[in-house]
Amino acid sequence: MTAWTWRFEKADGTEVQPAVQPEEFSTQGDAESWVGEHWRALMEGGADQVRLFEETTEIYGPMSLHADAS
Repeated sequence: MTAWTWRFEKADGTEVQPAVQPEEFSTQGDAESWVGEHWRALMEGGADQVRLFEETTEIYGPMSLHADAS
C-alpha cells in the first residue's frame, strides 16, 4: 500500500510539528481532503506551508496555508 504523507514547514522551509497530527493516507485525495479540513488549525499552530509526499517522493509543494491576499 502506498502511503501519502504531509511535511509541515515554516515559510523558510524549516520542518515543524503539526498542531493536528495526521495519519498516513492511502490516497492523494484523502490526504488533500484532510489538509483542506485542518489547514486553519495547522496554520494557527505554526505551519506556513505543506509538501505532499508519496512514500519518499515529493508530489508537490510548498503549498502555502495562508489565504491568498489578493
